Amino acid sequence: MAQISFSSTPNLVLRLPMWRSRLVLFLIFVGFTALVVRAIWVQGFGNSFYEEKGNKATLRSIEMPASRGKILDRNGEVLATSLLAKAIIAFPEAVPEDLSKEKLTQLARLLEIGEGELKKKLSSDRTQIFLKRQVDLDVAKQIKELGIPGIAQNNEYKRLYPEGEAMAHIVGFTNVEDRGQEGMELAKEKELAGQPGRRRVIQDRLGRYVEGLGIIHPPRDGADLQLSIDSKVQFLAFNELKAIAEKHRAKAAGAVVLDVQTGEILALANWPTYNPNSRTNLSGEQLRNRVLTDTFEPGSTMKPFSIALALEKGIVQPNTSMAIGKSIVIGKKAITDTHPYGVLTVSEVIQKSSNIGTAKIAMQLQPQEMWEMFQAVGLGQAPTIGFPGAVAGRLRPYKNWVPIDQATMSYGYGLSASLFQMARAYSIFARDGELVPTTIYKTNATPKGTQVISPKTAIQMREMLELVTQTGGTATTAQTLGYRVGGKTGTAHKVEGKGYAGNKYRGFFVGMAPMSAPRIVVAVMVDEPSAGGYYGGVVAAPAFANIVAGTLRSMNVLPDAAVKQMVDKDLQGLSVGASQKVSFSR
Repeated sequence: MAQISFSSTPNLVLRLPMWRSRLVLFLIFVGFTALVVRAIWVQGFGNSFYEEKGNKATLRSIEMPASRGKILDRNGEVLATSLLAKAIIAFPEAVPEDLSKEKLTQLARLLEIGEGELKKKLSSDRTQIFLKRQVDLDVAKQIKELGIPGIAQNNEYKRLYPEGEAMAHIVGFTNVEDRGQEGMELAKEKELAGQPGRRRVIQDRLGRYVEGLGIIHPPRDGADLQLSIDSKVQFLAFNELKAIAEKHRAKAAGAVVLDVQTGEILALANWPTYNPNSRTNLSGEQLRNRVLTDTFEPGSTMKPFSIALALEKGIVQPNTSMAIGKSIVIGKKAITDTHPYGVLTVSEVIQKSSNIGTAKIAMQLQPQEMWEMFQAVGLGQAPTIGFPGAVAGRLRPYKNWVPIDQATMSYGYGLSASLFQMARAYSIFARDGELVPTTIYKTNATPKGTQVISPKTAIQMREMLELVTQTGGTATTAQTLGYRVGGKTGTAHKVEGKGYAGNKYRGFFVGMAPMSAPRIVVAVMVDEPSAGGYYGGVVAAPAFANIVAGTLRSMNVLPDAAVKQMVDKDLQGLSVGASQKVSFSR
């Protein structure tokens, strides 16, 4: 049999041109080369570009909240602190559309929102949405146990105010972002807030954090802040204000307690107030720190400064007598007293609170001298105590005064001041004529003050102010069991429009104790009392007495009143409470 060559077999003969096979081979080579070049570019030269793109899609740097610093009272009692809480977050794309009615109802109940509002949030086209901030841990745990896909939680902090309403106007509060909005929370925001940290995480396409990659830098917690406020004294003052506001159906009330040895503020109490832990339906009336932001004509509480200046200038002495009469006319205005007096000494002018006597003494002074005296005790200037919102009041330049201005200013009309300004001004009588800086922060330093009047004049004024609280004075209800006290009542018509309201008053009392060696100054103001009287000796002086007694005992200040006086005061309290037969003046 003849052999046939394999290459000559007709069925196996290559009929395609050679160049085509070579072209296919070349294209395969080019494609492979392109893949190699691309791989080299992606993994080498272009690596950083594509890594950045990938990181942008999946890597996130998220904030780690810092714990806000505590606010403490002078004894270390906590006034504001931060508790760990949770922010409840929804990723609407990941929440099942067929979520059961039962779970939806449970979630709405735990979040304390309506089901309709919850459905609206879950159907949002946003990638991520907050359902609720600052949720308590036990509630957050119940939400987690529902196991709803697309519902996540983040750590954050919630502010707690243990002293509640009593301390609200001092401490203030923070918002849901944990930033200070009022009070010391606002004033010391930078120090309290600290510095948040950051950490790196991997995030999926729905915005959920699936893996932590470590901390970039840790958070720095805020610094603690210690105030000069004594929470016990503050609570005492607050309770007294609440009681007198309810008793006299007053619009508002305020109280200040100063430690005159250190210049520290022991209490700044206000009524009405609010609960900083639950701030629903807040109004401006509740938020106002009235003792610092509200100004008023101080009325008769200004008389001691006018008379102290006359004593300092040698124009009068405490026992100088003068005829008071029924009235005096200055310009076209008649000045009168609430009671007719014949002849009074300068001491009795203070004790009886005589407008006529004060005006007669003041008219012997130069307007510039009076203006400088008022300026020297801090009137017309905003207090620098480190607290937001403190106002300056109004003290017109002496060059604009006419004689009637000088006369009325001497007994507290035609100028304005805050209750805090009046309390600080009275410290010159308690500190032998020296005015010291005041502060709301605890301090151990001895303050350096400014001498406003001589120690002799200050002592003389203390003796007169003590007479105000004794028989024949306008504030016998200011007497305090165990302690000698002194001070001055004030009752002023409220300004309304361009004049004075006929039946709206502020009653106040500013005084000090114990008179043997004054340690504190206390000022009390009652705004628009409408029941049981309106004179300062009726509405403010009793609260002063209770605040003084409680404060001095908490400070372990020894009583300086004689035993007989203590017994007389106890009996007098029973008598006054039964009959209310006490004479008061402005």
